[in-house]
Amino acid sequence: MRLLLLEDDEMLGEGLRDYLGADGHVVDWCRSLGDTQALRGEPFDALLVDWQLPDGSGLDWLRARRARGDRTPALMLTARDRLVQRIEGLDAGADDYLVKPFAPEELAARLRAVGRRAGGAAASAQRFGAVRVDLAARAAQAEGRRVELTAREWAVLEALVLRAGRIVSKADLERLVLGFEAELASNAIEVHVSALRRKLGRELIETVRGLGYRVGAGA
Repeated sequence: MRLLLLEDDEMLGEGLRDYLGADGHVVDWCRSLGDTQALRGEPFDALLVDWQLPDGSGLDWLRARRARGDRTPALMLTARDRLVQRIEGLDAGADDYLVKPFAPEELAARLRAVGRRAGGAAASAQRFGAVRVDLAARAAQAEGRRVELTAREWAVLEALVLRAGRIVSKADLERLVLGFEAELASNAIEVHVSALRRKLGRELIETVRGLGYRVGAGA
């Protein structure tokens, strides 16, 4: 998953970025609300939002995104632990609320849970013809046999499966797989898609000429 982490605490932010990165996620870390301006319009699978930031309220920032129609799953990460504050956070648009200090393992588990709720069947085990993809277990099978994928191949597959039935542009795939600042060879996505087709079957990923890629168009 590509995650936007909005956290001003350097130690916590660095720790979460490293832990979630090792867990297979792409993390864009912003230390203030102003830093998020460079990421406007970028595609994310989930938002991790601190309540109090140097230049304003993360909760107000999330509330404004919801008012614009943004339904990206969001988790509040905050030291505010009163019941009325937890209710306010959830009512403002957060899908989950995690009180600091917390274990990064719990955050990773809550991310999986939020993804399952947001994506429905696409976020758990799903079948596409002879291919079965289980995002929670990070496992793919073809004709009943487990197929080993590289980390980058899995990231491409996950991005497409989370958006099953929808066309995902090459540019969005690049950003979902590597993040905003990462450099990517011009043909890298084509290389990874080709590898996935070789390992899982050519029918899994459809190329929609001039628009991008799609899985599960007939689902």
